[in-house]
Amino acid sequence: MSEPLEREWRFYVSDMIGFAEKVVSYTDGMDQEKFVASGLNYDATVHNLIMVGEAATHIPEHVRTFAGETDWRQVIGTRNRLVHGYLGINDDIVWDIIRNEIPVLIEQLYALKKAADENQIR
Repeated sequence: MSEPLEREWRFYVSDMIGFAEKVVSYTDGMDQEKFVASGLNYDATVHNLIMVGEAATHIPEHVRTFAGETDWRQVIGTRNRLVHGYLGINDDIVWDIIRNEIPVLIEQLYALKKAADENQIR
């Protein structure tokens, strides 16, 4: 039986961008109180934060090193905390990630995608 083909890491970067942009979209125009009370928006946003971290686990080490300005460990750690719910989800931290870290991450991911598209990294 043949082994499944490994998915190209560049696709995971594109996935991360899409998930992160959904986080921004789902919380646009909200403050923290409205976000926490929103139900579906809250759940969808947390799910997409998880998906960002899950996709990040598939980025090879040499790519993470190339894109060293991204805190890959934190991105993946956030996913782990949200999935496993260590001591519950801290809404203040989630909101801070949404407002302050996700926009920066999106910029970093677009820069990584551009570098990959220009064959600066393989």
